[in-house]
Amino acid sequence: MAITAAMVKELREMTGAGMMDCKKALNETNGNMEEAVEFLRKNGQAKAEKKAGRIAAEGLCKVLVEGNTAAVVEVNSETDFVAKNEEFQKFVTSVAKQALATSSSDIDAFLAEQWNEDTSKTVKEALIEKIAVIGENLTIRRFEKVTAANGCVVSYTHGGGRIGVIVEADTDVVNDNIKEALVNLAMQVAALSPKYVSPDEISEEYKAHEREIIAEQIKNDPKMAGKPDKVIDGAVNGRLNKELKEICLVEQVYVKAEDGKQTVKQYIDKVAKDNSAKLSVKRFVRFETGEGIEKKQENFAEEVAAQMK
Repeated sequence: MAITAAMVKELREMTGAGMMDCKKALNETNGNMEEAVEFLRKNGQAKAEKKAGRIAAEGLCKVLVEGNTAAVVEVNSETDFVAKNEEFQKFVTSVAKQALATSSSDIDAFLAEQWNEDTSKTVKEALIEKIAVIGENLTIRRFEKVTAANGCVVSYTHGGGRIGVIVEADTDVVNDNIKEALVNLAMQVAALSPKYVSPDEISEEYKAHEREIIAEQIKNDPKMAGKPDKVIDGAVNGRLNKELKEICLVEQVYVKAEDGKQTVKQYIDKVAKDNSAKLSVKRFVRFETGEGIEKKQENFAEEVAAQMK
């Protein structure tokens, strides 16, 4: 049976698999669409092995909240095109549901779990199947689950899944105003990427390391040449304190502050007072897609041309 471009397009839309993979599947199954889909699924292991070396630095972060528990996952793909694919997005949601229910504490244990949507396979096996269908290397890179024991959790997703944030708060009052304020703080975390909730969390080792770096920077500044040690020490302390404020959530200037001066701590205190609540941020989790992954530069036009030969 002659395989037409329309048939390849239909199979690609059904499965999200690569164009050449779809053409091969149709050739192998004499144009039978159902058998072609099955062919793609059955060849999952071989395809996963071939694609495993490819860099997957695109993808999505997905956050789900159920009661006082929230989970965030990062699932990577090779291209932004696949990240927008409905099949991929559904899979990411399924992974987030798995994370919401998991008791695993690390990614290896998570991948070895039974897949909640089909207990005959593991999470890793479900991933391998999806690689076969979509036609790109995919990775479940990380997950984190947060359960609030004395308050609540909220979530915020930015850029269609580029950044996912969870904020956990200790509070004796949980209402719409409190939740709205916490979502505002989750937006702050997404925008300014703090490393800690407060200075209390910063180790003395970190401070000493940063102080050493700042001291070297100041010593190499021509404007500071010949200055007394007391002046240099003061400059080091001043710059360190400024840096610590920038990386601590409660010390940052609140991004929605009308006067441009109100800190996050002052905002939290005001919300607590207005709602007669005892309110504090306990922790936050921030995932950004592809964070820390070295992306390989591809020439997409050349890749398509090579596939068409």
